Amino acid sequence: MLPRLHRHAWMDESIDAFREQVRRYVTNELAPQLDGWRRQGFIPREVWRPFGEMGFLLPELSEAYGGAGASLAYQMVVQDEFARAEMPANTAVHNLAAHYILDYGTEAQKRRWLPRMASGELLAGIALTEPGCGSDLKALRTRARLDGDHYVIDGAKTFITNGFSASLLVVAVRTGDAGSRGVSLVVLETQDLPGFRVGRRLEKLGQHASDTAELFFDGVRVPASHLLGEVPGNGFVQLMSQLPYERTLLCVPAAAVIERAVELTVEYTRERKAFGHTVFDFQNTRFKLAECATLAHVVRTFVNDCIQRLLDGTLDDEAAYMAKWWCTEQQGKVTDECVQLFGGYGYMAEYPIARMHADARVQRIYGGTTEIMKDLIARKLGA
Repeated sequence: MLPRLHRHAWMDESIDAFREQVRRYVTNELAPQLDGWRRQGFIPREVWRPFGEMGFLLPELSEAYGGAGASLAYQMVVQDEFARAEMPANTAVHNLAAHYILDYGTEAQKRRWLPRMASGELLAGIALTEPGCGSDLKALRTRARLDGDHYVIDGAKTFITNGFSASLLVVAVRTGDAGSRGVSLVVLETQDLPGFRVGRRLEKLGQHASDTAELFFDGVRVPASHLLGEVPGNGFVQLMSQLPYERTLLCVPAAAVIERAVELTVEYTRERKAFGHTVFDFQNTRFKLAECATLAHVVRTFVNDCIQRLLDGTLDDEAAYMAKWWCTEQQGKVTDECVQLFGGYGYMAEYPIARMHADARVQRIYGGTTEIMKDLIARKLGA
């Protein structure tokens, strides 16, 4: 059993009851289908309709936009329970797209898209990365030129989570000159959209149930009213201002996976026999598990504090950068240690620990690589 943690103010009885509802639904309705989704490489879009009808997709939206008016802590609980059950990050991306619309969209845009996103009618993706530029959004080339009352979009995107299954995309485009001030966000409804094409579903090391795709835009025409907000050129600022929240969304699964990995490994080593003893009886095993349990405790404490600060409005960029790189690095370290303690079985994909190890690797890459997080922290130190 992992050490008992300090109970933050956001961990009230309502949160506990909500967590139990989400866990029950995930366990009974989603987890049994996960192997099939891994084999086919995506989760069908219609899966999210009943999940949204239960109020689990976007509980933090106000009732006017289809939510329950709950705090962001409720969304963190959803992501936590997903990670424990090995569910991929599809809804985290959907959630982040909704927050771009919520924070920067016009009232008409909010009423057009948010209720349908909360209900699961629309599944969202965020199209940022391009073949020629990864984390350097200032260098993106996908262009949207104004033609009357429409934007015409040409370009390509890659590594797009939900790219295959999404019916709504928040797309980063260049509406002006080079640099950050020429970047805007445009919202597309992709169903039967002329000029829009989904390319390959990309094969990945892990996260096999989460579709990741190439996207192509060839003269795609969208109403100018789909520009997020009312003024072009604000896209880079809109993206950057969501980073503390985005990074917290990535830290929560890191904490959940670390805890689950330790639990599974303790169970396995207590049952597995070697040389007349259980693997747990060996001092090296106990010491390694003690180290992993300590990391689980520290990561969860850090993450819970970030959630509390996010809710209080005091989570600064630097703390979010620190949490993102450090927690995801520990996720990789702990899952690797646990694979080792499983021995040969830890390398078999039928065992959850093998899948958790493979799935964890991308956590240090997407949402800002570990190296970029460290560089951003160092810039502040030298300011």
